[in-house]
Amino acid sequence: MPKKLKIKRFDKELPLPQYKTRGAACFDCVVRTETIVQPHTPTLVPLNIALKPPKNHFVMLIARSSFYKRGLIVPNGVGIGDEDFCGDNDEYHLPVLNLTNAPIKIDRGDRIAQMLILP
Repeated sequence: MPKKLKIKRFDKELPLPQYKTRGAACFDCVVRTETIVQPHTPTLVPLNIALKPPKNHFVMLIARSSFYKRGLIVPNGVGIGDEDFCGDNDEYHLPVLNLTNAPIKIDRGDRIAQMLILP
């Protein structure tokens, strides 16, 4: 993680975002609360963190590569967190869309998204 990244966890029982391997480009984020995504319905899934990127940087929010296997996609493809989206209540959420005809449960603690900090 960048050295100048300030991060706030809303639920301290869940882990901080982590790079899972030495060569990982992004760090994984976890779901704060169990979420049911209804069929063909966009839903915001809370990711348990607010963060302040270094000056002149932004956050890119991306679904993990295996996410589509669950029948879910990120409807806008990629999310961008501006440098000024960094307040105590500015929790990141991943917008998801259920492409199936049945509800899909996302469990608390699931790793569904990843973040990249870029200049």
